Amino acid sequence: MSAFPTSVTCTALSFAWPDGTTVFDDLQAAFGPGRTGLVGANGTGKSTLLRLVAGDLTPADGTVRVTGEVGYLPQNVTLDTTLRVDEALGIASVRAALHAIEAGDVAEEHFTAVGDDWDVEERAEAMLGELGLGHIGLDRTAGELSGGESVLLRLAALLLRRPGVLLLDEPTNNLDLYARRRLYAAVEAWSGVMVVVSHDRELLDLVDQIAELHSGEVSWYGGNFSAYEEALAVEQEAAERMMRVAESDLRRQKRELADAQVKLARRKRYGQKMYEQKREPKIVMGARKRAAQESAGKHRIMHEERLAEARERLDEAATAVRDDDEIRVDLPHTAVPPGRTVLGLADLELRYGARVEGTFELRGPERVALVGRNGAGKTTLLRTIAGELAPVSGEARAQVPMRFLPQRLDVLDDRLTVAENVARFAPGATNNRIRARLARFLFRGARADQRADTLSGGERFRAALAALMLAEPAPQLLLLDEPTNNLDMASVRQLTAALESYEGALVVASHDVPFLESVGITRWLLLEGGELTETTAEAVVGPA
Repeated sequence: MSAFPTSVTCTALSFAWPDGTTVFDDLQAAFGPGRTGLVGANGTGKSTLLRLVAGDLTPADGTVRVTGEVGYLPQNVTLDTTLRVDEALGIASVRAALHAIEAGDVAEEHFTAVGDDWDVEERAEAMLGELGLGHIGLDRTAGELSGGESVLLRLAALLLRRPGVLLLDEPTNNLDLYARRRLYAAVEAWSGVMVVVSHDRELLDLVDQIAELHSGEVSWYGGNFSAYEEALAVEQEAAERMMRVAESDLRRQKRELADAQVKLARRKRYGQKMYEQKREPKIVMGARKRAAQESAGKHRIMHEERLAEARERLDEAATAVRDDDEIRVDLPHTAVPPGRTVLGLADLELRYGARVEGTFELRGPERVALVGRNGAGKTTLLRTIAGELAPVSGEARAQVPMRFLPQRLDVLDDRLTVAENVARFAPGATNNRIRARLARFLFRGARADQRADTLSGGERFRAALAALMLAEPAPQLLLLDEPTNNLDMASVRQLTAALESYEGALVVASHDVPFLESVGITRWLLLEGGELTETTAEAVVGPA
């Protein structure tokens, strides 16, 4: 680690995309030593902020000042598949120089290349071992690694550089449970400045503080994500009380304005009557009329100002209350009677080597978690059950209507609106019926007319889920492949609420244990070594 203090300071930061969409306008933020979890709804600019700090993007205005070297792990890690592991780690030239010196070549350039890094191989191998990659060696190529191993290899390269500032963007995406634990350990051991964007609450419970990006501003909360949730709940309770008070005040001001208008109307009628009856001199009545008009005007202005102030207080109070809309779905036709066979697998051999020995049955509204290491074949099994892949041998037969939601969310046609996409899956439903049901998935009014290619990640997931769950015939078996990848916390809560309403059978492949536990998993299946076996929640969440 650098001997100098490290920090990140963003001052009056502004940034907009080429199409004019503003992401930040005069953003102020500073990150010091310790682990910071950067949270916020999809689309608030978390990844953009990390890219600005890393230097991948240039701000339109303002400054980003970083003391110390920056290491950045992007959300989508891509490695040249032809690279050797030592090249991906950035130590190939030093390693080659070391080997040349060991072979007796004492050329000056070799010593220059090595510098003081004589133990680079030992450090690299130790780092790979800490991240669970000790088996891959330094001479293998990146093309031989799984997606999760590629993420850990990129992280190992960053850690070997010993940067003062480490930026991690959704680092646990595509990592299996075993790899996640290795990453958790690396995060816990970190002693510099770390900013991590993640929807993985286990990872966020390892941080020292939470920075929430909301409405273009950063708010700070001490403690981990669980402490942040508790603090936010207290804030929201207070905000809702303020909103109730503001609503009551607005109603009172409206009543007072109405009462004042009635009184002024009575005075006007009385004055007009006196004028018509000529009970007082004309000059006196004229003066009284002008005074009454001035008084009425001042009175009206005073009440209107009070009403405007009450409305402003209500707007401020409403802004402080978060939009915690949840998906609420009533899908009675998805119900499956207990004991009814929903899915049967028999002597199933999949592509790429995985298999299911003998027979396997899913009965009634069971909720099955499919777990296993990256590359074990979970996605292949789901695609085979869904009929997208033909088995090498054996049989996979669903005995009820079934739908499959893949990681890629490619069930949506980007050229169509949300409502049109749902109509593809429910051709017999009327437009009014589709829109009424989409409202329960939080696509209300004009939101249902958004094209799929304009949706944020969370919106796209909601639209894909709506298309499948509102399909006709109603799905009584739902297959989900890593559904929480790239979803913010609010979207995960919405997904959980939707699945609580779902009454059919569920098979979900996921490495997100808190999510699996929240949806009421009744059965755990482990795909390992090419075989599918029954396991328990304790075996899955226990120590590696």
